[in-house]
Amino acid sequence: MGTRHLQRGVPCQDYGDFVTCEHSIIGAVADGAGSAKYSDIGSQLAVKTVLSNLERWLSSQSSLEREVIETQAQAIFESALDAAVLALDQEAQAGGYALRDLGCTLLTFIATPTWIAAMQIGDGFIVAKMSETEPYQLLFQPEKGEYINETVFVTSEHALDAMQVAVKSGEQPLVCAATDGLEKVAIRFHDWQPHPPFFAPFMSCLQTMDDPAERQVYLETFLNSDRLNAKTDDDKTLLMCLCEQGQ
Repeated sequence: MGTRHLQRGVPCQDYGDFVTCEHSIIGAVADGAGSAKYSDIGSQLAVKTVLSNLERWLSSQSSLEREVIETQAQAIFESALDAAVLALDQEAQAGGYALRDLGCTLLTFIATPTWIAAMQIGDGFIVAKMSETEPYQLLFQPEKGEYINETVFVTSEHALDAMQVAVKSGEQPLVCAATDGLEKVAIRFHDWQPHPPFFAPFMSCLQTMDDPAERQVYLETFLNSDRLNAKTDDDKTLLMCLCEQGQ
């Protein structure tokens, strides 16, 4: 949780989660709009809905060939977005507030041992490294508006038009999804490239620490460190996974 929200007594507006399906993992993160009254609820509902939607699609597939995801990725993520907006609309009607009160960004991915498919609406970032020898790749340039903290949310009228989709192939893909609270320390803004020293320790953590609890402690220690909080006072969510051949 960001120090700014802690000081103001505002709930964390970020949310992130993942599900595993045999040899694959589906992840999602969302950042609630600071101007939206219930964006903490919106970000949580959007993440849970897209994870459920994508898990159903993945479970229905008999094959995870790259050719399949390349031809279907756009439709798959459009369906996931539709499901998320529908869930948010139903929540807004039940709560008696406007849909925009649940506004949030949304970044999600499906990672397998041989490919990654990803989608992004708004700011934040998804970075991938498709093999040991390839550089880190920023899959999408974050959507930024004219003013600070202005971006596109899933509740925006043009959210579908702003949705970015990509499919990448690789033998041992690493994928990292994060909300915009970490942009300034992980991404070089002058050329929109990942900053390798930010990601390298986390990749080493995934490769050397077998205990998930130990990895979680490592990540939380970093996110709550005074050194990081001196550079960003926003909420921070970081979701990383390493898909290895045969696992």
